[in-house]
Amino acid sequence: MGKYRIGWIAAGPWVNFTPPIRGGIYRNDTQAAEYKPGDEYDDDTDSYWGSSRESLNSSTTSLDSMTVENVRDSAIISSHLNKGPDQSSSFLPHDRAKERRQKPSNAQLNDHQCLSPKDYTSSAIQKAIEDGIRDNPSLDAETQHAITLKYQMLHQRVKNEGFYDCHYIDYGKEIIRYALLFSLFLTFLRAEWYLTSACFLGLFWHQIMFTAHDAGHRGITHNFVADTMIGIFIADFCCGLSIGWWKSSHNVHHLVTNHPEHDPDIQNVPLFATCPSFFRSLHSSYYDFTYTWDAFANMAVKYQAYTYYPVMGIARFNLYLLSWLHLLSARSTNLGCAAWTRPTEITFMLGFWFLFGYCLLWRSIPTWTLRVAFVLISHIITMPLHVQITLSHWAMPTADLGEGESFPQRQLRTTMDVDCPAWFDFVHGGLQFQAVHHLFPRVPRHNLRRLQVLVREFCRDTDIEYKIYGFVEGNKQVLGRLGEVAAQVEMMVKCQKYMAESGESGLH
Repeated sequence: MGKYRIGWIAAGPWVNFTPPIRGGIYRNDTQAAEYKPGDEYDDDTDSYWGSSRESLNSSTTSLDSMTVENVRDSAIISSHLNKGPDQSSSFLPHDRAKERRQKPSNAQLNDHQCLSPKDYTSSAIQKAIEDGIRDNPSLDAETQHAITLKYQMLHQRVKNEGFYDCHYIDYGKEIIRYALLFSLFLTFLRAEWYLTSACFLGLFWHQIMFTAHDAGHRGITHNFVADTMIGIFIADFCCGLSIGWWKSSHNVHHLVTNHPEHDPDIQNVPLFATCPSFFRSLHSSYYDFTYTWDAFANMAVKYQAYTYYPVMGIARFNLYLLSWLHLLSARSTNLGCAAWTRPTEITFMLGFWFLFGYCLLWRSIPTWTLRVAFVLISHIITMPLHVQITLSHWAMPTADLGEGESFPQRQLRTTMDVDCPAWFDFVHGGLQFQAVHHLFPRVPRHNLRRLQVLVREFCRDTDIEYKIYGFVEGNKQVLGRLGEVAAQVEMMVKCQKYMAESGESGLH
């Protein structure tokens, strides 16, 4: 069988590499030109892989000379120098978590009056990395491998105990709720109570999109075609939003949660910035677009804590735009055997705009004043949904701690849950269990509350902080983060002004 061998797999856990789409480079142009298929596979397999390991080790060692701007690699180095926090505590309730994870003040940043904007940004990013290394379990291979093994054991338990089983009686209750809201919308529309009717249409959109989210994750039937059709009917036909666009961006969000360069869910410059990384005009790997940091961004982000709720009130209009841009782009055409979804989505979205734009707004509502009011009210009513979407991530860390960080640790580090009574779950639609959901995206949302108990146990065992706040406190966390970044922008602008007035270059 040796002649059929195409490679050799080393024993033990693999060393994670940075994917090329995220900046990983493993063969330069000269090496690529000299490469011949089959060169890497000879009889001296041990010699080949031994040299590869030596190359990997030497490249890792050479990272010691990297500057603060290469934060991904420097984070890996720092993780081996800093073995992380005290591992004596196995669970971190809020009081102890705050005590143990007390962050240093921004004094060192505020004192850097002579730093250039580039250096100031790099300093802020490096501080976030150091905070992440200090506040979480060690990034050494042994610790992270142990966390991964415990996560795999938890996943097996999730499967064995039936958490992936969807209880359709719960969706029966959901359908009754949706039908009631839609009936009230039609009743008040027929009675010519147009603005009241708009409220119930907005509530209908707010509630039914939770099931579209479930379908996008194949959490209803666990069948691609069936769940995709459910998602298309709800998102595209009932709400005018592309489920294909949502799945395209949301899958990336789940893979690289809260990574400024790669997670499209936090790329909102120039209106919002949740971390200093955006100050450097970073390039989005998802959109293949550079978010330029300019004077308008300096101004808008300075007030982002005040514009947050107003923008969330009209955020739905932006989703219409993103949906059509996705369906008309090349991204939606290269789907292989799922190519049928694009024309289906376009047909269903056109159906939505015929019913909503023509039949409802144009034919059923008599005046332009009422039409505009109807549109605004029905869309603003969905604001809590957009707040809920951003709530679980915008206040959480965005620092990349390197490829050595395990999947469960990154998900729990960058995500928080929202605490609420069980009877109130229908309002949040499962989005209050985002940390649990990020660990097990395809578990039906009606099982997430029970699964939360197991995730808490997992956090105790691994010493990873399980972050959970009430809805009000969670909003305070988001506003606090927005205010913190706004203060950093203001400080950076002051640095620019000081250097311009004094002629100080910031180079010493």
